[in-house]
Amino acid sequence: MGVERRLDVPVYDLSVVRGLWEGRVKKQRLRQKREKERIEKSALARIDQQWQYRIYCKTLRSDERTALHQYLQRSTAAGHAPTHTGTGHAHTDAEEADLTDSQTEPDPEKLVFRLEGDKWMTFPKELQWMTYLKQWSVSHTRIQRLPEFLAQFSELQILDLPKNQVCEIPPEIGKLSSLTELNLSYNRLMKVPPELGECEGLQRLELAGNRLCGLPFELRSLKQLLLLDVSENCLLSVPICVLRMDSLQTLDLSHNQLKDLPEDMDRLENLESLFLHKNNLTYLPMCLAQNSRLKMIVVNADEINCLPTRLCSNPDIKFIRLRDSPTVQQKQRREEEQRKREEQRRTWRGAEEQERDGSEKEFLQAYVSSLAHRDSMPYSTTKISISCQL
Repeated sequence: MGVERRLDVPVYDLSVVRGLWEGRVKKQRLRQKREKERIEKSALARIDQQWQYRIYCKTLRSDERTALHQYLQRSTAAGHAPTHTGTGHAHTDAEEADLTDSQTEPDPEKLVFRLEGDKWMTFPKELQWMTYLKQWSVSHTRIQRLPEFLAQFSELQILDLPKNQVCEIPPEIGKLSSLTELNLSYNRLMKVPPELGECEGLQRLELAGNRLCGLPFELRSLKQLLLLDVSENCLLSVPICVLRMDSLQTLDLSHNQLKDLPEDMDRLENLESLFLHKNNLTYLPMCLAQNSRLKMIVVNADEINCLPTRLCSNPDIKFIRLRDSPTVQQKQRREEEQRKREEQRRTWRGAEEQERDGSEKEFLQAYVSSLAHRDSMPYSTTKISISCQL
């Protein structure tokens, strides 16, 4: 017999190695992010902006240059004055923006740029020098794209852009680190960029009345989001990222094409209001009854035939059932309209789409708000009964 040889084979814990590697990668990305922020906030960025401003001024006539200087002087004076608020107003009857003092209560911390009217097709170029603004309020225009200089507005907190013709959200929106509210309802969006998930301070996200078929998984990083409105879109299922938004209190999924809800809806532990009407739901999952903070659910009573008993009998939940009672012809017409919307979604370019104003949504919100302080409400209601009550 030969001498037995014993070999000691080292065994490594791969999970430890993986943890060390992921930690290094995370630190490297954090260093790159800080370096990028340092460069953006450095004097070189301001010098480049001033240089670009001078180049732009040389392309103007003397009278235009004088008007621009006066405009920016008024903007700066209003932005730093301690006694009033600077509010940028852009009128539809002139191709220029004017800055006037707000007549409301003084609030120097809230600087607003306003733009309204179908004559506007692009943002005014002078806007890029007003990086101190904290809110944009733009509506009822024909603007299709957000400006390239959007990333320069690092202090922007509210981006209110409803009822325009915006076709896409640029990736630069992820650089708006101070953004808390984003409203792009009733535009022409087909998708949402993953970079929006970098706006981790976002608290309100309104995307109603677009053509969204889903949301990127990167939006799961919006841990401070309180309200999400994706009604009147083309969602076939609840996006996975929505179930990762831990702070979500109000979720509006109405007027989509949902056929069922995920069984882990109870992950949204802080959810208080849930809007599900005008979908293809026939039942509600049992997990909704396990949400202790849920206070209001709005559904269509015509198609739902299975409801959790605990959900209906819970006195703390205001359960609103909207009943349309459609005839056979109305059902056929509705199916035909849904088929046409699906065809438009596949070949949609925006020009042939009929503009929606959201009046029905506002009507329902007014009705729900009237029930907010009631102890009881009708078991079910119709559109006719709603109009009579109001």
